[in-house]
Amino acid sequence: MKKYIVAAFAALAPALALAQLVIGQTAGITGTVAAGVKETTEGAKLWIDHINAKGGVNGQKIDLVSMDDKFEPKLAAANAKQLIEEKNVLALFLCRGTPHSEAIIPLLEQHGVALVAPSTGAMVLHQPVKKHVFNVRATYQREAEKAVFHLHTMGMTRIAVVYADDSFGRDGLEGATKGFTKAGSKPVTVIKADRLKPDYGTMIPEIVKHEAQAVLWIASGNAVADGVKALRAAKSAAQVVTLSNNASSGFIKSLGEHSRGVVVTQVFPYERSYAYGFIKEAMALAKDKKLELSPAMLEGYAAAKVLVEGLRRAGPNPTRAKLLAALEGIRNFDLGGLEVSYGADDHTGLDFADLSIIGADGKFKR
Repeated sequence: MKKYIVAAFAALAPALALAQLVIGQTAGITGTVAAGVKETTEGAKLWIDHINAKGGVNGQKIDLVSMDDKFEPKLAAANAKQLIEEKNVLALFLCRGTPHSEAIIPLLEQHGVALVAPSTGAMVLHQPVKKHVFNVRATYQREAEKAVFHLHTMGMTRIAVVYADDSFGRDGLEGATKGFTKAGSKPVTVIKADRLKPDYGTMIPEIVKHEAQAVLWIASGNAVADGVKALRAAKSAAQVVTLSNNASSGFIKSLGEHSRGVVVTQVFPYERSYAYGFIKEAMALAKDKKLELSPAMLEGYAAAKVLVEGLRRAGPNPTRAKLLAALEGIRNFDLGGLEVSYGADDHTGLDFADLSIIGADGKFKR
């Protein structure tokens, strides 16, 4: 009898294994963006765990398989290849970084796999439309443009720009240039910085020499935090503004005593605003896990809601092709105060952009 039970269980095992919706993620779990990746992933898991606790999507639970690419584009591509070809994921999700996402696109096209909510606002993922990429946030260009124009409305005309020497940095620089054009001015200096090893000894004197009133710093969290510290050590009081890739509490911690007054652009509403249903919902789920909701977590949470909706629409036996079709068919999907729509000529999802400032209490203020 025992023999038959074991045999029956063995026969059932493949079916049980299939009763999961395997989703892949490659991101810098360690390295310069680890703090932001941690919070964005935690935010996504708030909703994924909630859905799984209720029985999953169409009776199947979501299994998020995350791999560490150490924020290296080549490793991101290698991880994506393994996730797609060996782990047989239905989709990739919340992959972090601009050159990293670019490195993954050929694999998406080769295997017909969707990338949902890449954690980057690179214009290259928006225009021209990438068939397999479904964004759930505004572009870096829009953020940078808004930041520069906002500084001008505050009377700051001597603005320096520092940008990482990669596709992310160049993309943000293009948006900043649009902001300067709109304001009818030019930056006092534009400094290109090595993505992994910025030379602050050269950069900071250049900023100080031009008596910059503000610095738009387009780089990863650790690079910006170290830059702010070097700037303050040089006795510069220039207002520092950075983009939403650094909208995490981990970034604030990395700034230490220099966090107060740093401005960070945002691509979602204020994370403590009760005016939005999905934020109230996320706050409640975060509280249950003894977490405090941050902008980075909110990005992950919104991303997970879109992923789950796509899986739901793909039906009880989803395939990569069915999920792609389901995502592209999303129109006016209400996250809870913000609507997401896709179409053949638009994979942006949301176009919200705002600014926040880090207060004396080490929290973002709007």
